[in-house]
Amino acid sequence: MSTGHALLAVGGAFLAAGLIARAGVRIGLPTIPLFMVAGILFGPNTPGLSLVRDPAEMSVLSGLGLVFLLFYLGLEFSVDDLVSGGRKLAVAGTGYLLLNIGGGLAFGFALGWGTREALVVAGAIGISSSAIVTKLLIEAGRMGNPESRLIMGIIVIEDLFLAVYLAVLQPVLGGADGFGAAVLDFAKALLFLLALAAVARWGGRVVTGLFGSADDELLVVCFVGVAVTGAAVAHELGVSDAIGAFMVGAVLGGSGVAPRVHKLVLPLRDAFGALFFFIFGLSIDPRAVGPVVVPVLLAVVVTIALNLGAGLFAAKLHSFDRQQGVDIGLTVLTRGEFSLVLASMAVAAGLDSRVAPFVAGYVLLLAVIGPLAVLRSHELTWLLPARLFAKAGARH
Repeated sequence: MSTGHALLAVGGAFLAAGLIARAGVRIGLPTIPLFMVAGILFGPNTPGLSLVRDPAEMSVLSGLGLVFLLFYLGLEFSVDDLVSGGRKLAVAGTGYLLLNIGGGLAFGFALGWGTREALVVAGAIGISSSAIVTKLLIEAGRMGNPESRLIMGIIVIEDLFLAVYLAVLQPVLGGADGFGAAVLDFAKALLFLLALAAVARWGGRVVTGLFGSADDELLVVCFVGVAVTGAAVAHELGVSDAIGAFMVGAVLGGSGVAPRVHKLVLPLRDAFGALFFFIFGLSIDPRAVGPVVVPVLLAVVVTIALNLGAGLFAAKLHSFDRQQGVDIGLTVLTRGEFSLVLASMAVAAGLDSRVAPFVAGYVLLLAVIGPLAVLRSHELTWLLPARLFAKAGARH
C-alpha cells in the first residue's frame, strides 16, 4: 500500500466510522456496532467503495486501538481491589469460565463438525471481548460501580485462562511443539503478569518519580511508549496484548501521575478505539454467514443464557442485587477479537469451512445485541427472576 493510499484509507476509516456512528447515535444506537457496520460497508467484502483490499494492512492501527482501550481501563482499575476480591473473585471468574467454556464445548460437539472444531467453537463462545467490555463500561458510565470492578476482575482471569487455552490449542491444531512447550509458555505469561501486578501495587512512588516531572507533551510520548511496549512484550510472552496494555495502565493508575495521564489519553482512546472496531468490521464477509445462520442464532441464545447464569452466580457470591446480576451478565456478553483469532487459526489448520463464517456472524450479532442490552439493562431486569434475589433485596 502506497503512502497516499494508506493515508486515504485511514482518513476514510475515521470519517466513515464517525459519520455513520453520529447518525446512529441520534436514534439511540450505541457506537460499537455502528463502527463495525461502517467497516463492513467500506470493506472488501461488500459492493461499492472499498478503502482497503486486505484488512491485515491496517493491523497495526487496530492493535493501537486495542492498546489504548485497555490501557485506559487499567488506569481506572485498582490492583488492590483485585487482590481484596481474593477467593470470591477467583470463584466468580472460575464459575464464569466453567459455564461458558463448558457450555460452548457442549454446543460445539452438538454441531457435529468435529472435535477440533468443537474446541475452537468453545473458545469463541466462552471468552468475552476485553475491548468491547471496556468500551461498554465507559459508554454506560459504570466504571465506578462495584460490579464493574468484579467484571474487570473476571476479564483478567479470562485472559489468564486465554494464555493457557491458546497454548494448549496450538498443538491440538498442529501448530506447536507439545504440552511441555505449552506449560512453559503459560509460566512465562504468568510471571510477566505477576511482575506487573507487583509494580502496580507497590511501585507507585517509583513510577511517579520517573514520569512526574515531564510536561504534558513528554508525558504523552512516554506513556504511549510504555503502553505499546508492554502490550508487545505481553504478546511475545504468550499473554494477549490487551491484558499487557491493561496491566501497564494499572501500573500508571497507581502512581501520582494517574490524573494527568487519564486526561491526556482520552482523545487517543476515542480515536483509535473507533478505528479498532472499524477494522474489525473490515474482516467480516456477510455473504459467508448465510449458510450458518441457524447455528449462529442458537449460539447467541446459548451465550445469553450462560452469561446470565454467570451473572446470577457472581451476584449471589458477592451479595449483589438483581440489577447488578443482570448488569454483570449482559456486560460480559459480547465476543470479539479472541473469537476472530480462533477463527483464523481454524482456517490455517484446515478445519471445517463453516467454522470461520459461524464465528464472524456470531461475533457481529452479539456486537449489536450486547451494547444495546447493556445500555438498556434496567429494562431487562426481568431476565433474572426476582425470587432468586429475595434475600438480597432486589433493586428495581
